Amino acid sequence: MVLIDTVSRYVNGVLKEESIKEESFSSLQNNMLEYPQYTRPEVFHNQKVPEVLLSGHHENIAKWRKQKQIEITKKKRPDLIQ
Repeated sequence: MVLIDTVSRYVNGVLKEESIKEESFSSLQNNMLEYPQYTRPEVFHNQKVPEVLLSGHHENIAKWRKQKQIEITKKKRPDLIQ
């Protein structure tokens, strides 16, 4: 099932283009690893979702995601940053 899902999502028409735009491997096209992902509840194992993500301010969320992509890439894969 995992293999079918993994392969079929890249067949034209299976998913909308926007659906895969921000996936991990798609993000590598701009030489960056993916930003952290959060879900509910807002606090889980003493980790709180960053306030910016709860704000609903799309521009600030995009900036935060980009900054986290840079931080994670520098830490884990500095070879990707040119």
